[in-house]
Amino acid sequence: MTGPPGGAIAGAEAAGRRLDEVVAELAGVSRAQAARWAGDGLVEVDGRPRAKSHRLSGGERLAWAPPPAAPAGAPLAEDRPLAVRYEDDRLLVVAKPAGLVVHPGPGHPAGTLVNALLGRPQTSLSGGGGADRPGIVHRLDKDTSGLLLVAKDDATHLALARDLAAHRVERRYLALVQGRLPAETGTVDAPVGRHPRDRKRMAVVPGGRRAVTSWRVLETFPAVQLAEASLETGRTHQVRVHLASLRHPLVGDRTYGADPALAARLGVARPFLHAWRLAFAHPADGHRVELTEPLPPDLQAVLDRLRA
Repeated sequence: MTGPPGGAIAGAEAAGRRLDEVVAELAGVSRAQAARWAGDGLVEVDGRPRAKSHRLSGGERLAWAPPPAAPAGAPLAEDRPLAVRYEDDRLLVVAKPAGLVVHPGPGHPAGTLVNALLGRPQTSLSGGGGADRPGIVHRLDKDTSGLLLVAKDDATHLALARDLAAHRVERRYLALVQGRLPAETGTVDAPVGRHPRDRKRMAVVPGGRRAVTSWRVLETFPAVQLAEASLETGRTHQVRVHLASLRHPLVGDRTYGADPALAARLGVARPFLHAWRLAFAHPADGHRVELTEPLPPDLQAVLDRLRA
């Protein structure tokens, strides 16, 4: 709900209360919505923008001018938590949890990362990703956790997209694979496209888009190996498809042939894949930004059991 512009005089009962709380009641919106308005400088107390936590004395003149409603079909702003690992006036990097879809689409009209970004106070997003994915420079699968880049303006989005296409953005994943990879290090250079019979899956197919994934083994256990996978390209399900093409699917990845009994024995409830490292040259001045994100508790617990 956006609500119309409005104003009121704070009554004596507003004394000592927070601005967002009082405006929510007066405007007939949620407190989270009123807090976003205040965070965006859209709520004034006696003619001056005030923070959402500003305490009122009673008798002040309040005014609010919320932004216009989003166009029909555009993603809605939602008050959802986000784990931001880096931010400046051009971009931000978030740590996406497993289970969170990146942008709205069929079956996921709301509750996505994009909805959360739109609901974040004082956060602009580029239009380069399209109307349904503002700010999104690259994606992670719903069940993949880890670091993801978001652009705040179109020039930054374009620069980051160019660097991705030129393989200048470093993206590394931690993956637990079944069995033994054919070597300690290696590269899969095989085209990826839609599966010819199952349109919800991807596959190595003739005529697919070029896809390149490199791996190196980090640890070896009785039935599985922990590997680091590095992307040269960024195709849908690329790491999952390429490792499955070697007959070593990710543990827990039943879509691409993983053994459900092994996953159950190890306590893996999703494909074991985590975007742990992201590094790139900042579009503003070229300085190097390097970020790492530790394994989330569910995946770390699996490794702890294996190492024990």
